[in-house]
Amino acid sequence: MTTPPSDTIIRLDGIEKSFGGAKALSGVSLAIERGTVHGLVGQNGAGKSTLIKLLAGLHQPDAGTIEIDGERLTHITPHAVESLGIHFIHQDRLLVPTFTVGEALFLGREPRIAGTPFLDRRQMQRRAREVLQRYFGLTLPNSALIADLSTAEKQIVQITRALLDQPKVLVFDEPTAALVKREADLLFQLIRRLREDGITVIYISHYLQEIEALCDRVTVLRNGRDVATKALSETSASEIAGLMVNREIGDLFPVREKAPGEPLLTVDRLSAPGRYHDVSLTLHRGEVLGLTGLLGSGAKEFLRTLFGLETAASGTVTVQGQASWQASPVQAARRRLALVPEDRRRHGVALDLSVKENTTIASLSRFTRLGLIDRTAEESETDRLITRLQVKTEGREALLRTLSGGNQQKVAIAKWLSRQSDIYLLDEPTVGVDIAAKVEIYALIAELAEKGAGVIVLSSDLNELIGLTDRILIFFRGEILRMVTSETATVDALLADVTGSSELTRHAG
Repeated sequence: MTTPPSDTIIRLDGIEKSFGGAKALSGVSLAIERGTVHGLVGQNGAGKSTLIKLLAGLHQPDAGTIEIDGERLTHITPHAVESLGIHFIHQDRLLVPTFTVGEALFLGREPRIAGTPFLDRRQMQRRAREVLQRYFGLTLPNSALIADLSTAEKQIVQITRALLDQPKVLVFDEPTAALVKREADLLFQLIRRLREDGITVIYISHYLQEIEALCDRVTVLRNGRDVATKALSETSASEIAGLMVNREIGDLFPVREKAPGEPLLTVDRLSAPGRYHDVSLTLHRGEVLGLTGLLGSGAKEFLRTLFGLETAASGTVTVQGQASWQASPVQAARRRLALVPEDRRRHGVALDLSVKENTTIASLSRFTRLGLIDRTAEESETDRLITRLQVKTEGREALLRTLSGGNQQKVAIAKWLSRQSDIYLLDEPTVGVDIAAKVEIYALIAELAEKGAGVIVLSSDLNELIGLTDRILIFFRGEILRMVTSETATVDALLADVTGSSELTRHAG
């Protein structure tokens, strides 16, 4: 008589792991039910990455047991895990850029023509075409190079490669970090389809809205321990966030005492044909002003124009009472403007430079005397900002690529704090960082405003804008549709504005 399979496909019990003297996991237990989507969340350093590396066989636990499909594993290797039907969809795609799609899909398991050493390319194309059509409804050219594919297409290749092996479990590690909304929506449809087909999914993400929308259950890690496992039908994103940081979600946004002061930045009828039209606004000293809008609404292009990265055709910009036109970022920086871009890894920081070099790169003139850099002053400023922003690093000389995403974002902000800017332009300042890092960034933004800086925050996180800003400007099809005060704003009303449904309703009435 065959024993029916257990409802639990993966069970980890009492897992402990240390690196040197640092305890990464302290008795973590986790049970993944078959055919479900199970979320795994926690702030940076909570133990998520270590736990997944243990499951992948990249590390061995110091204590505890791991069972996969009822089989207790005493020594896990990547090959053993894959042979048991567990595949990992990594954030860093791990595909050879010079391979074709077909070569990447069948790397290491190339089918051969029977009785010959030759590759069976027809079978490769047929199997790839079947899986791509079934799960994605598309066809990728078999001869296309991986390097020439979009981010979403590379992810599709990685997922297809796993599906060809008919996996039991797929582990997605921050899969939407580099995807636009349309691509992310397609991924969510796929994951729901996988669940319908009986494939178990472990989903790791900083985006709690995704966890809430996709997952059946979620496990929260904090300081190397599993602090809760909950059914999503019985919890909410705000409760999950509270468990991650061990505080009430209402404490996320700091309360500011000072009222905004005199104007710092005035924009009058700024226009760039095809991007935005007749944009006017005023940013006051001590104010946090929010901008939001869909991709293509003109909000991002407008923010880039203020820093000299794009050019307007007409209109005026006044900075602290003086007419100003930023033809370049250098001139904008001289006017004491600072931009923290959305893609910090490509545009905000230099990953192969140290924390110190990144922090002072925009303000070296402050530390230069007679052409020589005052290293003592430079190091003192870096250490001050590391402490002030609570940057978690081995030291000022650590390479920036060794820091977590949230700490890289803090260094991107530190660069402009060192320059002592007056106006901060923050483009999606908390994208891709965990909830604890968000809280610290929110506190920093509030502190900048309290000390008299003006801050413009462009964000697609509507809850964030309501909690963080004084006013919110909604961009729609290149124009400012509306200005609302944050204390009276609601997520539903903002969402209706950014999507244009409020205008449709109004015109229909």
